[in-house]
Amino acid sequence: MRFSSGIIGILVVATAAVQGFAPSSQFLESSRRTQHGVRSFGVSASSSLSVAASAVNGASTTSSASSTEEDGGQLFRLNVSEKARTVTSVCTSGTLCTVSGYDGIEGAPFGSYVDYVLDDDGNPVLLMNDMSMHTINIRENALANTNGGTTGPSMVSLFTQLGGAGAGDRQDVSRCSITGTIEKIDPDTAEDMGILRMRYSITHTYADQVMDSPKFDFYRIIPNKVYFVGGFGVLAKWVPVEEYMTAGPDILAKEASTIVSRINRDHGDDLLLTAKELLQVEEVEGIRVTNVDRLGMDIRVTKRAKRRNKLITDEFRVGFRIPVISVEDAK
Repeated sequence: MRFSSGIIGILVVATAAVQGFAPSSQFLESSRRTQHGVRSFGVSASSSLSVAASAVNGASTTSSASSTEEDGGQLFRLNVSEKARTVTSVCTSGTLCTVSGYDGIEGAPFGSYVDYVLDDDGNPVLLMNDMSMHTINIRENALANTNGGTTGPSMVSLFTQLGGAGAGDRQDVSRCSITGTIEKIDPDTAEDMGILRMRYSITHTYADQVMDSPKFDFYRIIPNKVYFVGGFGVLAKWVPVEEYMTAGPDILAKEASTIVSRINRDHGDDLLLTAKELLQVEEVEGIRVTNVDRLGMDIRVTKRAKRRNKLITDEFRVGFRIPVISVEDAK
């Protein structure tokens, strides 16, 4: 199927308006998750606008939802390691799960809200009070390991997730769990102690008041396992620790929620045109962008089914021909 030159012109203007890009940054690719298995189709009009669309199964654990699809050598999805590193980099707080040693709940998981920053390898670094329950659990668990003949420090998990635009969006956001060993950082031997102190005080302004107190110490989590979930009903995968540590966060990570909100608020007509003409969706009941990164954006389209009073929601991935290299490019 081929679009007419008139339709192509509309699509170029619409997609540029949606993202604030020049027409040269046209959409390159889209992938769709449906409930109807796997199928693919292509649309072409000219060498200046090449659009390929493929439908992939929406199962959360299948490789078909992986983020390494290519066309013409260009990636249009962040790989899963970059996604995980983006979540942990954007977030500065999360839930720390330790093993409780308190009477009556010995061995049960104990969750605490904690702040953190990342070191250069992506390891979470926390500033913790010696009297906090999670710190006590870590200390007692490490002591129990020593007395029990096992080796190594206490094991913990840190769960963190991106913030949604509203309460109804919390299941849609990406999240990451890091499970590993946690150790107190020795300020006399840690080569990056100065950088960590500065990074922590910039991110968490209250830290300047307590980080020199003898009751507070820095702890570092060394990951053994990293688990990433892309959102409700989408990609969920264990991430190799080595790949996580070497991955970089997306350049738009800290601005993505603002960009998404602006697109959904100001460009509804352009999104509707994109759904009908580019994504070929009829009977559109609702459409919104759920995420944007340097390689493209995710669009959720709800349409009316042939059966009365039934709605079907599809997830589309629309990639940019030219990747974003700065926040200003996106604006």
